[in-house]
Amino acid sequence: MLDDRDRRILDMLQKNAGISVTDLAERVALSVSACSRRIQRLEESGHIARRIIVLDRERMGVPTTVFALVKTAHHSDDWTETFRRIIGDIPEIVEAHRLTGNHDYILKIVLPRVEHYDVIYKQIVRKLELFDVSASISMEELKHGMAIPVGYAR
Repeated sequence: MLDDRDRRILDMLQKNAGISVTDLAERVALSVSACSRRIQRLEESGHIARRIIVLDRERMGVPTTVFALVKTAHHSDDWTETFRRIIGDIPEIVEAHRLTGNHDYILKIVLPRVEHYDVIYKQIVRKLELFDVSASISMEELKHGMAIPVGYAR
């Protein structure tokens, strides 16, 4: 079971994975060794999946976001695994979700410019048959974050 200190540790780490254990321990009112043990326990229990660095997309040359909505006539396990492998090999596709409703998948694609979308589109359709693909260009990012709520954690 997690307590409030565990949740505060998780919340602070997900907002800044580079925070020192000393600073973190001070902010949650623990000794450094006790805080370190809690972090280790949270990693071992799987509450902390991994620690990452978030890069600045402008500086990395991929400021454009396109969302591609994909429909397919194929729903077999083999087709899905092939699709998963193909999109997994394209680094510009940073997220992919299987959906309910009118579309089967949504892909979040980061690009140097919108014209580059056609390159990504062709990489997919040359290898796999799709029924329909429609893309929308993000005009403005209203909210961005990777932090998730910690209050539900058990």
